Amino acid sequence: MDKLRITGGRPLNGEVTISGAKNAALPEICASLLTADPVYLNNVPRLRDVATMRLLLDNMGVQTETHGERGGMSFVAPDSLNPEAPYELVKTMRASVLVLGPLLARFGRAKVSLPGGCAIGSRPVDQHIKGLQAMGAEIVVEHGYMVAQLPQGRSRLKGARIATDMVTVTGTENFLMAAALAEGETVLENAAQEPEIPDLAEMLIAMGAKIEGHGTSRIHIQGVDRLHGCTHQVVADRIEAGTFLCAVAATGGDVVLRHGRADHLDAVIDKLRDAGAEIEVGQGFIRVRASGRLKAQSFRTTEYPGFPTDMQAQFMALNCIATGTSKVTETIFENRFMHVNELVRLGAKIQTDGKVAVIEGIDRLQGATVMATDLRASASLVIAGLVAEGETIVDRIYHLDRGYDQMEAKLRGIGADIERIK
Repeated sequence: MDKLRITGGRPLNGEVTISGAKNAALPEICASLLTADPVYLNNVPRLRDVATMRLLLDNMGVQTETHGERGGMSFVAPDSLNPEAPYELVKTMRASVLVLGPLLARFGRAKVSLPGGCAIGSRPVDQHIKGLQAMGAEIVVEHGYMVAQLPQGRSRLKGARIATDMVTVTGTENFLMAAALAEGETVLENAAQEPEIPDLAEMLIAMGAKIEGHGTSRIHIQGVDRLHGCTHQVVADRIEAGTFLCAVAATGGDVVLRHGRADHLDAVIDKLRDAGAEIEVGQGFIRVRASGRLKAQSFRTTEYPGFPTDMQAQFMALNCIATGTSKVTETIFENRFMHVNELVRLGAKIQTDGKVAVIEGIDRLQGATVMATDLRASASLVIAGLVAEGETIVDRIYHLDRGYDQMEAKLRGIGADIERIK
């Protein structure tokens, strides 16, 4: 099992190119199931989750290919494919539930395993089931599978008004894809507004879908008879960009993020500026400069455009060595403080009480061996290792490989002393 060895204390300087967003690429790969025509995606990140999703589609009978070195992939989903997602593949990645909507919309049936457990908390699929049932699907859960089909005599889903009990990103994506081929109009109330949602919608529009309001809490979809192929560029990964912003703010230095989308990171950038980091934004780049200890910042995670839960751990690592005391409130996932114990192993002073963590900033962390517990926790431990005195070993970095495209190589390119060890 691979590990990362980090020797801290080096400021970061240079340029980093931000990869395509994992949380956009995964639903967009699933969207290729909506047509028999070729679908081309560019800027697909090289991640374990992307490889798992590709394997899932391969298993169904989709023809998938990789093109060039810049994240090009193509997908052809024939009419004869097998609309089933087995547990052996779904258990490793909860985003696999995103095949349910497009399979049901195009083939009229689907058998998708219930996702396995998730370290950071429950992400119930009941909202997906309720929404698709509102569109006329018959869905039963048996032997660990969601078995879905259209009622006898119907060839398409029907448009519906879907108001979810909570804001759900994957639910919004599933409904978007299903509604694109449904009969009549679908209205999504309480829709997720994360940038990956309008990126998926723009891809569907390029395939012939009729969608309005994407990027707001109410989306209108007018179903069409068929969709065609398209070429689409995956949007830049705002969480990868935010992670590098925090890394530079913590270690000091001067780094330009190429392809970074500052308009997708307003809440994070505002907090970094309040902390004392200098951030310059322009067309296709973000520049961050920092020196000395920054000022600790309290924040509360919430749905976009608020402070993202996927940036909570990384910013907490920065708060650990900032001046002052900060309070972090996590409102999205119930188990998202598992990185706290590992940061404490590095010398951090953190107290947790339910959804709240109080961090007392200290001068410096001390290197130690720590263990990643989930994707974003692993990123926070890397940032902590970059500022810690001495050597830090981060174990279980397969979590990191799920969502960061060659993170250690990118960090090494801007001056970090970091290497992957077998």
